[in-house]
Amino acid sequence: MTTFAFGKNKITNEYMMTLNGILAFFNLGTGEVILIVAVILLLFGGRKIPELMRGLGKGVKSFKQGMNEVEDELKKPLEDLDKDKPGSRPDNPIR
Repeated sequence: MTTFAFGKNKITNEYMMTLNGILAFFNLGTGEVILIVAVILLLFGGRKIPELMRGLGKGVKSFKQGMNEVEDELKKPLEDLDKDKPGSRPDNPIR
């Protein structure tokens, strides 16, 4: 795995491929990306962008946590059914 280091951050080859895939999906070239970044800098300024990204990161983390909780709640009844059913496990065979 190839990694690139920019200061404290390490960027893996997989991350770069994902980023290139996203840009290809939206059909954005280098010029368009630079223009979008420039407009964002003009609108929010250099000081607000880290705050916005932190808020976005917290929102994504909260969303993932909620999705995991829902997934766990959906799996719980299925696990209970498996425990109740005789012969469903190799350690409890039907005789």
